Amino acid sequence: MYDVIVIGGGPAGLNAAMILGRSRRKVIVFDGGQPRNRWSDNMNGFLTSDGMNPRDFIKKGRAELQKYSIEMKDIEISSATYSKGQFVVNDAEGTVYHTRKLLLATGLKDNWPQLERFEEFYGKSIHHCPYCDGWESRDKAIAVYGKGRSGIGQALAMKNWSADVTLYTDGTDKLRRSDLELLELNGVKVAREKITQLEGEDGMLRHIVVQGGEKRAQQALFFSEGTKQQSALGKMLGCEFTNKGVIKTRRLQQSNIPGLYVAGDAARDMQMVIVAAAEGAKAGVAINMDLQKEDRKTVA
Repeated sequence: MYDVIVIGGGPAGLNAAMILGRSRRKVIVFDGGQPRNRWSDNMNGFLTSDGMNPRDFIKKGRAELQKYSIEMKDIEISSATYSKGQFVVNDAEGTVYHTRKLLLATGLKDNWPQLERFEEFYGKSIHHCPYCDGWESRDKAIAVYGKGRSGIGQALAMKNWSADVTLYTDGTDKLRRSDLELLELNGVKVAREKITQLEGEDGMLRHIVVQGGEKRAQQALFFSEGTKQQSALGKMLGCEFTNKGVIKTRRLQQSNIPGLYVAGDAARDMQMVIVAAAEGAKAGVAINMDLQKEDRKTVA
């Protein structure tokens, strides 16, 4: 029987495991090896680790956990159930684990625009988070992808990083007159043509080719097509979700299921590495306090 099982070996899961290990808890961390930022070469906006390769960050984090005797298993969890105050977890090989508390740090997956060669540029010159990658794209010719009216907010926001911003609606024409007036007033150009191809080399975008063959010079592209849960475990366990598809949590990362905590991108908060790590720390403290209360003897 474990005190805590952590599912997800990113910044939220590892930081929670560190707090719990330092609290002398018996902990095991499972990681399926599919982090949201696995295409990126740099992880930004994290004090003391700004610009660090995310794979090196995880490797360093794992090494730091060794002194706390925390178990690590590189395998996916296929199912989890809750019954009578404990969780039963099954890994992809059929091994069964029992734990008093469970932390989901399973993250999200981004919905990608269906554009030719998209993956080749993703994480290098195509990004979804301006706070993570806007600085590296400063003063460049920035494209914002958003069908219908979905890209308006991000296009306006990207003016913070560059004077040269173009909103691509990829063949859709649902912008209202007031939208166009707002975009024009703020110096955002609009391209309604359907995108046929992305061009560039070594992961660096150089042109967006639109229907008819015209090439538009662009050095970076930002998109926000929504996300989905990386794992079905939250739904399997009966978690409540927001209308944005993330798991509802309380102040200290508690879910609606007793003993089940959620931290990182899978939960409702700002989706940044440093925030995920902080949520993991919060969850670790809350879980330990919960266990302390259960184990404490009381005066009759």
